[in-house]
Amino acid sequence: MKKDEFYIEIGAIQQSKDHEMVCGDVFLSRKIKEENRIITVLSDGLGSGVKANVLATLTATMGLNFTIEHFPPEQTAKTILETLPVDQARKISYATFTIVDIDADGETHIVNFDNPEPIILREGKMIKTDISRKSLASKEDIARELTYSSFPARLGDRVILISDGVSQSGIGTVPFPFGWDVPEVGKWVGSVLEDDEFISAPELAGKIVQRAQANDIYTAKDDISCIVIYFRHPRKLLLCSGPPYHPEDDHRLAMTIESFGGQKVLSGGTTAEIVSRELGRPISVSLESFSKDIPPISTMPGIDLVTEGVLTLGRVSAMLEAGIQLPVKGKDAASALLNLLLNNDQIFLLAGTRINEAHQDPTLPVELEIRRNVVKKIKRLLEDKYLKEVALDFI
Repeated sequence: MKKDEFYIEIGAIQQSKDHEMVCGDVFLSRKIKEENRIITVLSDGLGSGVKANVLATLTATMGLNFTIEHFPPEQTAKTILETLPVDQARKISYATFTIVDIDADGETHIVNFDNPEPIILREGKMIKTDISRKSLASKEDIARELTYSSFPARLGDRVILISDGVSQSGIGTVPFPFGWDVPEVGKWVGSVLEDDEFISAPELAGKIVQRAQANDIYTAKDDISCIVIYFRHPRKLLLCSGPPYHPEDDHRLAMTIESFGGQKVLSGGTTAEIVSRELGRPISVSLESFSKDIPPISTMPGIDLVTEGVLTLGRVSAMLEAGIQLPVKGKDAASALLNLLLNNDQIFLLAGTRINEAHQDPTLPVELEIRRNVVKKIKRLLEDKYLKEVALDFI
């Protein structure tokens, strides 16, 4: 499968054990642009709370960095086991991990150490891959098993990683006396996909975590984590903010927006006025999106979202930096824009460079610099924290 045929969407949802402020499971993901690889790691630290989080963070970071450098999986596992501190009560150094390494051709390599078996779904059904096993001895002389599997991903495939907070949810109850085991999780996910074949990775991960919480009667007995990796067609979004430097390019901007094959956002009153004039489409203000901090949303036929410019983009930047995840709550313009950004994969940012003379002295282009810096920051955050493919052009 060629890289341009699919986009790899990754969604992670976590829930701490009841009465714990910090989740003892840790999820890390990194895109290696130079090699067209995406590496995802889920680690579960011994116990729960801060101590477990420290163990899991150390494990996930080591697993991620060693995989980036192409270390053999058994060497990675052995180094982790020898590095982790020994739990004084149980006399073991312990944190589980699952590493998924996906290359440019969709070849997917999975290494699993003591986590529940990863679930691989194709056309809504669980599939089996060839698994090889290797025994490892830790410094406590306890034999542990490392499993490897690989498969060529196809469009529509999903890989689901879960911590034992999912697979052991409901344990001891009548419906799940031995927990919600992996085959049952896979079967349940299949039923979800029957109802919503194209459900996003974050939404599906959220549904699995919610079901695990329900199994525990909404009192989580352990940290609950689910990561969904979804191979699908890319979703595209064009975000335009600011008028072109040359007024004669106004029509070119409007035609670029008109011909774009994806969702379209206009951020800025002058930008919206230009597009409205050039395309002959009216603008209407929606009072339902009123917020005391953010100007309201406007609507325009053929445009998915119209917002004010710098204030809205600044709020979006701050929320991205804080690590906001789907679903984004709120009816204001910034929340609406965040939902669109996070639900799309290939994002094209088009920033105008004309100084708005109605707002300021043209010799002091403060607004222009603010917009330019905010858009650059949004690009970096979407790429680094959310693994989006982002292109930025100035006009």
